[in-house]
Amino acid sequence: MRRLSLNARLAQDAAGSAEIEIALFYITHPQLDQPVRLSTDNTERLSDDPLMYGTRSSWMGSNPITEPFLFVLASTVLPSDLDDAPAAGNIILENVDNDIAKLLRSYTDLATIHMAVVLASSPNLVEVEYRDMKIISASLDAGEITLEFSREDVEDERSPGGRMTRSAFPGLWS
Repeated sequence: MRRLSLNARLAQDAAGSAEIEIALFYITHPQLDQPVRLSTDNTERLSDDPLMYGTRSSWMGSNPITEPFLFVLASTVLPSDLDDAPAAGNIILENVDNDIAKLLRSYTDLATIHMAVVLASSPNLVEVEYRDMKIISASLDAGEITLEFSREDVEDERSPGGRMTRSAFPGLWS
């Protein structure tokens, strides 16, 4: 069972609510100098020149003052319920800057994405969180960027996990 704050529960149960749910994205990669922090809500104006909006949250140890989550125009296509379909999702970002395409084409190994849902009224209180997902592909066109992500494949896990040696399992050798 998932734990929700009282405000989130009241907003979900109400016929209409002023509460706004925000998705926060935290993307890391060894080649990035610092993580990419993205938000789906323009909660606050961060600067006038250049004009930037974003959300200030302490999620993932971020400093709300110096490391805000920047607002992006984002959407998603919900994954299917098919049994044969992989457990994957996607984020579709509006391609508003050519530097995004340069960044996505600059690496060949997988980046890690963490996602959280918070309320605009309480951006430091995480309602639901998904961590350690891998960005498995990024497709670009002139208008949008689609990032597909998935969990680590369970088929890639080593099996068996350990060897039955005297040092690893001393109880077997007594």
